[in-house]
Amino acid sequence: MEFKKVVLLGGGVLGTQIALMSAYTGHDTTIWLRSEGSIGRTEPKIEYYTKAILQALEDAKKFVGNPLGAFVYPKALIRDWNNITVEGIDELIAQGEKNMKENLHLELDKEKALKDADIAIEAMAENTEEKIEFYKSIQDILDEKTILCTNSSTLLPSTFAEHTGRPEKYMALHFANSIWAHNTAECMGHEGTDPKVYEQVVAFAEDMNMVPIQLHKEQPSYVLNSLLVPLLDAGQNLWARGIADPETIDASWRIGTGAPVGPFQIMDVVGLKTVSNILNMKPDAKDPESVTYRLIEMIDEKIDKGELGVTSGKGFYDYSK
Repeated sequence: MEFKKVVLLGGGVLGTQIALMSAYTGHDTTIWLRSEGSIGRTEPKIEYYTKAILQALEDAKKFVGNPLGAFVYPKALIRDWNNITVEGIDELIAQGEKNMKENLHLELDKEKALKDADIAIEAMAENTEEKIEFYKSIQDILDEKTILCTNSSTLLPSTFAEHTGRPEKYMALHFANSIWAHNTAECMGHEGTDPKVYEQVVAFAEDMNMVPIQLHKEQPSYVLNSLLVPLLDAGQNLWARGIADPETIDASWRIGTGAPVGPFQIMDVVGLKTVSNILNMKPDAKDPESVTYRLIEMIDEKIDKGELGVTSGKGFYDYSK
């Protein structure tokens, strides 16, 4: 199956990144948004991540001919590092800028956005009821051929399959933040996913310059977040209990492990609204005596001040300068 038209259902942090990489790799790509207000919030993200992608290519030039380049180059943007040249990167910059501008569209009309889509990727907030309601609203307007995927970070496709109207053509396709550099695409079906559809989604991920991470069965948080979430939970717990501030916790992790970023820097990239949504799904979220309850208060206080993370210019750190 050739994936000519790609639709992102939601223009958040990851939805925007996925859409841009889809456009970069030559796919006609549409982001469906709920309202004019959503367009106003998504357009700055498109501008921000377009610049980030082009800057990643520009930065890669200084590593051409350097053995370190093989470890740090933006793997989703440059298919063959071994044979790349500075001139070749300049060509990628020019073509990538053109593709991201010409192949990416915003659309408010749900039916128009989804018409003739080969694959639609839902990238909405981690809210079970809202996702179910949304899936029901698009059942009758999806084309027969359309494969429907969710980019949910924490929720299992089996939770939603029966509400999609096409359980055999539904599965999870989960991308990491900074998709152009961390180019994994976790592919996870449910028991009713057609194996041929699964193979087609794996092929689509490869077509987007991703490395498909193929799961053999459902796993909450997939592979990546099964490793990452305990780190974020530990950092949040230390902060909420007043053990240490976010900067100290991040520095401890960076220095002790050699990692480039710490848990709070990661949360800034993910976005604090997503962090809050995930915390609110925990069993003790409503218990005033719990650490989770305190954490939600602390995170929501930052959200109320407009400190949403990297995309708003400030989260745990100030990115405005």
